[in-house]
Amino acid sequence: MIQVRIHGRGGQGVVTAAELLALAAFNEGYFAQAFPAFGVERSGAPIQSFVRINNEAIITREQVQVPDILIVQDASLLNEKEVLLGLKRTTQLIVNSPLEAEEISKLLKNKIKSNNIYSTPATDIALNLLGKNIVNTVILGAFIKHNKIIKLKTLLQTVAEKFADKGESLIKKNQSAITAAYNYVSKK
Repeated sequence: MIQVRIHGRGGQGVVTAAELLALAAFNEGYFAQAFPAFGVERSGAPIQSFVRINNEAIITREQVQVPDILIVQDASLLNEKEVLLGLKRTTQLIVNSPLEAEEISKLLKNKIKSNNIYSTPATDIALNLLGKNIVNTVILGAFIKHNKIIKLKTLLQTVAEKFADKGESLIKKNQSAITAAYNYVSKK
């Protein structure tokens, strides 16, 4: 089973990112679950959501304590203790940051090896293509690039299905944002 924990701030689409990831995994033929964890929410407050992907039925329902993959939609959250709880040295980190993997690993006191860190300037991509700092679809583009669980085509189709009632323009913008993050090449 692959366990994913997503951290971000209210208004960045953390819950939608988890839903899209689980739906795309389901569309690839996996069993999947997604659920959020938050209290009284306000825009900008830290929140998290969880995703599990497996080849067989998923029985467990608790929060992901030890993630195989950690997605951080706002790099300022890397300073929060809660974000770094339960990490393994093999945990893969996908983070919205212009910093390179080595720099991020040093900031994390090498809790995650730099070869397991993938940074992408998701905020820049979102602002450029979506016109606002909602990085959920952008960060999922980075996720699928670095994990062979979900194909690009499947995620693009899933976004079209999920956002069908929001109009063709928004769908195309989000698909472009996913593709931009997927094609982003770091200067490693």
